[in-house]
Amino acid sequence: MNMLIKNGTVVIGDSLERADIYVEGSKIVKIGKDIDCAADKIIDADGKIVLPGFVDMHCHLREPGQEYKEDIKSGTAAALRGGFTSVACMPNTNPPLDNAALIKYVCTRATEVDNAKVFPIGCVTKGQQGKEITEMGFMKEAGAVAFSDDGRPVENANIMRLALEYAASHDALIISHCEDKELAAGGVVNEGLNATISGLRGITRASEECMVSRDILIAESLNAKIHIAHVSTKGSVELVRQAKARGVKVTCETCPHYFSATDDEILNYNTNAKINPPLRTQQDVEAIIEGLKDGTIDAIATDHAPHHADEKNLEFNLAPFGTAGFETAFSLAYTYLVEPDYIDLVKLSKLMSSNPAKILGIGSGTLKEGERADITVVDPDKSYIFDSSKSVSKGKNSLFGGWKLRGAVTAVIVDGIEKEIKSYD
Repeated sequence: MNMLIKNGTVVIGDSLERADIYVEGSKIVKIGKDIDCAADKIIDADGKIVLPGFVDMHCHLREPGQEYKEDIKSGTAAALRGGFTSVACMPNTNPPLDNAALIKYVCTRATEVDNAKVFPIGCVTKGQQGKEITEMGFMKEAGAVAFSDDGRPVENANIMRLALEYAASHDALIISHCEDKELAAGGVVNEGLNATISGLRGITRASEECMVSRDILIAESLNAKIHIAHVSTKGSVELVRQAKARGVKVTCETCPHYFSATDDEILNYNTNAKINPPLRTQQDVEAIIEGLKDGTIDAIATDHAPHHADEKNLEFNLAPFGTAGFETAFSLAYTYLVEPDYIDLVKLSKLMSSNPAKILGIGSGTLKEGERADITVVDPDKSYIFDSSKSVSKGKNSLFGGWKLRGAVTAVIVDGIEKEIKSYD
């Protein structure tokens, strides 16, 4: 089958150009102006932006073991609606993805579902217990693209050191969930004024920043690469910035909720605002935006964390951490980063496509002749109010239900095949 995307404004490298894209099979064959050829499918992208398919390097699909929250089919359908052609799922399932057989299961199930492509992330330690390192080599051969104990930090510094050494021997990436559990001490929100007002126990920013500093120093001592997950504080941004200036092989990500919301959201005890790391202050939001602007922060990931409604419909202290994130990620980035002119669409494309693809080494994230046709088309002028009850995800626990957003995904092509996505209307 072949396809022609006509009249769009296309992100090509470092520029936006008016161009057509011709696709044959799974590959982009030609990018140019006024392409005239027969096609089985024509997509008119007039007035729209054509971008490389988004790559989410940090999400939770919950399968195996927690399919009542989400499964690979529903999660990847939600990812498509958000414009993601590839997602990397974290291993904190039940059982955790700590061996090659489970990695193969996720890959096989994703192929059967045939929505967005799925790249599993394996555990750093067996059972995420922080005691014994997994067989990363076998897991990488089975399809794991990185390793993390996300949801749980690797608390033992020597285990993290050994894991980084072992990962380096397989040219593998460790993604660190930076949280000192002793400092977090059972907290549920950011430590500060709003925690005091609400009567909720706070989590000091030092809980994150101590572990960011520790893991950067360990990686630096080994000359090993490391990726810091879901950066949320001004201090963490500065620690990564300084490390990069020293030549440390560190990359990091943030999430849309850390540049679009503050801990003011907890004041009405909305459990969808209970997130880990917690929502921070306006000062932190501004630091995150500055980190995205200057390249300190390499990627925007969703940390899509779906939960069953009954789990979130509890007292704030008892509800689980996490917000659903696939379907609103681009719109939040467009509304809170591009519209205010902090970054442009080319920069956003790098943050959501080419940079995460490069960090994970999955060989996508750009629009080039000869490359795989993973393409996302968006309408930058489309405004809508997000109705989380109509989410494709099983997890309706979005912080952004009822928010007015701008910029909507209108078409998604994966390996040259247009996927069906539900309209925001």
